[in-house]
Amino acid sequence: MSLFNDVSQFLEAQLDDFLRQNPQLALQVLEDQLREQEAETRRLILKLQQQEEQLQGDILAIAEDIRLWHHRITKAEAAGRQDLVTPAREREAALLRQGNQRWGQLQSTQENRQQSEVLLQKTLTKRQELAKKIAAAKANQTQAPTPPPSGWHNAERYRRHPDSVDVVDSQFREWELEDELKQMRKDLGI
Repeated sequence: MSLFNDVSQFLEAQLDDFLRQNPQLALQVLEDQLREQEAETRRLILKLQQQEEQLQGDILAIAEDIRLWHHRITKAEAAGRQDLVTPAREREAALLRQGNQRWGQLQSTQENRQQSEVLLQKTLTKRQELAKKIAAAKANQTQAPTPPPSGWHNAERYRRHPDSVDVVDSQFREWELEDELKQMRKDLGI
């Protein structure tokens, strides 16, 4: 398990370094996460709306049953049927408890839906802000030419002026190139 954790931490560190060096990719990753959160929140809101409708239907059905049992209690009392009044009242009380329970569930569901809608609005706002940042980053990227990788600009200079190359200069270039390759291998973990 330790080896897996070490490899996982190494890969996460490499990914973090890569994203730091490529901020536009980091913005795109964040945009994807926000898009996923938006879709997830929309699904949750839809699910909560369906639950809300189901609970409202349950409450209406329970209210209809309560009305029926209340009418039966009144009818049994008028007829002097005490043997039916007591069980009917118990049934009415059970329905009232069930109705109160559904009412509480409905209120909780409505609160969750409202919180989800607030979260969706925040997510949409963040996505808009991020879209502006991505557009600005793309604009900056197209305006500013990317500098050549370190070391390569020297090779271009030597190509233009071959007479300036001497033995010491050649040795330095080889050493610098080897050093850059070592650094690249180290960065890549090879």
